Amino acid sequence: MALNIFKSNKKNEADKKEKTQEIQTQWIKCNLCNATMYYKEIILQNSVCPKCNYHFKINANDRIKLIFDEGSIKELDKKLSPIDPLNFVDKKSYKQRIEEYASKSGGRESSAISIEAKVNKIPVQAVIFDFEFMGGSLASVEGEKIVRAINRAINKKQGLIICSASGGARMQESTFSLMQMAKTSAALEKLSSASLPYISILTDPTLGGVSASFAFLGDIIIAEPGATIGFAGARVIKQTIGENLPKGFQTAEFLLEHGLVDMVVHRKDLKKTISDLLGMLLSENKNLSDNKKNN
Repeated sequence: MALNIFKSNKKNEADKKEKTQEIQTQWIKCNLCNATMYYKEIILQNSVCPKCNYHFKINANDRIKLIFDEGSIKELDKKLSPIDPLNFVDKKSYKQRIEEYASKSGGRESSAISIEAKVNKIPVQAVIFDFEFMGGSLASVEGEKIVRAINRAINKKQGLIICSASGGARMQESTFSLMQMAKTSAALEKLSSASLPYISILTDPTLGGVSASFAFLGDIIIAEPGATIGFAGARVIKQTIGENLPKGFQTAEFLLEHGLVDMVVHRKDLKKTISDLLGMLLSENKNLSDNKKNN
């Protein structure tokens, strides 16, 4: 009898703990205004706080759903896999880390998702970075996916979109990662020579070798509100230059004010803004091509 009472109490405690955890996951606290909201309220607003417009981080799949037309999305270059040129080991081997992240991402072995899709019926090539995969770091496979997307855009006369969410180059590939900065920048020059538009979307965070290469080479550079954008971290910069830094100097709004990005766009307006820009830039490209033929 006493044993049954003990088991019953233990079960009640476990049930209470489970219910408490469930209640906690149903409520979200805003990082900016500290308002507490029901999670469905946030989801319905595209993960934007309805009180202060703070933009919560979203994963790559949610970003794809946000920007691209449903039913038009086709993932490409899924089978590209990284090698381990340095036999890198730090507590775990590089191969083990890739396998772990791949198991969480449904088998994908890259922080970049390469797709062909439409934005309000305008066909585009796109690469979306997934910060949940090794911090969205740039390595050989990610660089190759970007170059292939650029080549497809040129062949099909389409625009290119890259959504960056990255901590920078991947240390496990060392110089091979850094080479992707030059590789992607050179490929983007070919896209520019073909007079095809490249829209770069900077999300939270966009740092390191990504911000020092393709992220800031867009014909139009769009940032999400409040996104952290820069090269090195604030502490490193302060230690290097020995100066106090302006408040919020690595935010999207600060960069807009100082002419480093073209626009800061609310998540609810992002899809329409992109399609309007693509329509305008592709129309301009067509007019240029027609003029060349006539001349």
